[in-house]
Amino acid sequence: MAKKEYITITDYISGIEVNATPEEIEAVQVFSKQLVEDYGYPKEHIQTRPQHRVKVRPSDIKKEYPVDIAVFLDALKDDEGLYIVVECKKKNRKDGRTQLENYLTLSSAYLGVWFNGEERFFIRKFVKPNGEIIFEEIPNIPKFGQRIEDIGLYKRQDLKPTHNLKAIFKSIRNHLAANTVGATRDEVLAQQLINIIFCKIYDEKYTAPNEIVKFRAGINEKLKEVEKRILDLFNEVKTNLPEVIDAEDKITLDTNSLLFIVGELQNYSLMESERDVVADAFETFIGHALKGGLGQFFTPRNVIKMMVDILQPTETDKIIDPACGSGGFLIESLKAVWEQIENKYSKLGWSDVDKSKKKIETAAKNFRGIDKDYFLSKVAKAYMNLVGDGTTGIFCEDSLENPKNWRSEAKTKIELGTFDVLLTNPPFGSTIKVEGEDKLKQFNLAYQWKRKKSDSEFEKNSIKDKEAPQILFIERCLQLLKDGGKMAIVLPDGIFGNESESYVRNWILKNAKIIAIIDVPLETFLPHTGTKTSILVLQRVQKEKLTENYPIFLSIAEYCGHDRRGKEIEKDDIPAVAKYFNEWKTNNKIDF
Repeated sequence: MAKKEYITITDYISGIEVNATPEEIEAVQVFSKQLVEDYGYPKEHIQTRPQHRVKVRPSDIKKEYPVDIAVFLDALKDDEGLYIVVECKKKNRKDGRTQLENYLTLSSAYLGVWFNGEERFFIRKFVKPNGEIIFEEIPNIPKFGQRIEDIGLYKRQDLKPTHNLKAIFKSIRNHLAANTVGATRDEVLAQQLINIIFCKIYDEKYTAPNEIVKFRAGINEKLKEVEKRILDLFNEVKTNLPEVIDAEDKITLDTNSLLFIVGELQNYSLMESERDVVADAFETFIGHALKGGLGQFFTPRNVIKMMVDILQPTETDKIIDPACGSGGFLIESLKAVWEQIENKYSKLGWSDVDKSKKKIETAAKNFRGIDKDYFLSKVAKAYMNLVGDGTTGIFCEDSLENPKNWRSEAKTKIELGTFDVLLTNPPFGSTIKVEGEDKLKQFNLAYQWKRKKSDSEFEKNSIKDKEAPQILFIERCLQLLKDGGKMAIVLPDGIFGNESESYVRNWILKNAKIIAIIDVPLETFLPHTGTKTSILVLQRVQKEKLTENYPIFLSIAEYCGHDRRGKEIEKDDIPAVAKYFNEWKTNNKIDF
């Protein structure tokens, strides 16, 4: 029988080429990277290839058990210095624990990790005076240089962002699905996790740099003590930030599930994460199940950042996302504007207090978001509050509804024709349609358009019974902009090429200036949707100022940083697009 051949990958620790088995790709390489990037262990203290071996039985001389990842106290990597054993082979949690305990029993290591790419746990070995060995599950392992007794005793300044957020959320999701008592649906678990994430962000924001955080689970703490501290923190958020969490909201997870989440997240700073924490949590727990039916999908952070870098919002710009979801575009725009404020007013000698006031004032005054989903609008409001105190600008409304039918506060704070910058990824799909004459008659693009026989022009006829939301969003977005305002919108490729939608392209050309069209890879929104998309960048210009001939920036990105299954890859063309666009804009003297 022919030997099965694998493609190979480069082992993260040793640099040796190894077979690209699922175990290697999904578990060994992932946790090896976490040990270095998140826990700070030097590669010189870690052994993956060749594998370190431990005894199968006390009499074993050859040491037959190969350890997937071995972490040592120093670079000598001898048996006496073995510190942590990581087992990645077993798919079954019970069997994995049994094998991990065998490794620890017959070696000098006294910390163990089981991780199968989906779920993980941590155990500690105790040796009693009589020689009996017992094991205890613990919240996490120490960072490099930490004592095990210091787990959870983190000062806020010690928290670092993680590059491995999706892997952590995946572990949380699978643990909760398998072990949580009283809640099994992903939607319920996701809402519970979001509440806990907001407790974590609140704790980071309102804890002084040199103080111990409240969001922690210590190695020798009683479970109920940790639970009480987290629930007290949750009540503190509800009391001090009523717009973040409603009075009736509760954390309903059982004690063990709550402590597992705290143990997984306590090492990290979520506020400083390079990823959209909330969107990653949603995608991990819900993804297609929640959003797919509504035609909405979370925009990857690299795409969001690219779109923000192209539009370059400033502190005086009024900024809106009319399909804001959990607030990704608004958060990234806020970060960009705050960085400008920090740089500008630092040079002017402003105090930190005055700069902070300016940032909060800008967030509340200039940032607006709308989403028709109550829970998502609530999450966006909470996220903006915790990151930037911009909650007053988020509203649960239907952006395609006639604004006169919105609630009074939304009507007051969001008016057509008043925004400088708009970024959005509207809902789209063949199965969802906007209906109702009162709603449709607001839009030229909701009418039948017929091509004139004599030329390439179109004439408007009767109103349709229904229309796809993405088409109406194009017109609504332009309506929201003031003259000279600019927008970037994610759209399905059919709008750019289908003959049936040529009237849409014709209407855009007559009502806006096309600045850029950016083709992003099919994988961009996979695995949640296979719809091929591009990004359209427009500027609202008065019709009399529109010209027929002008340069347009065109770009094709081949890689987006992940594959079709959502697994991260090194190749990512998306960040370079904004750089090339801004060079093109300068070279062509584009006023945008």
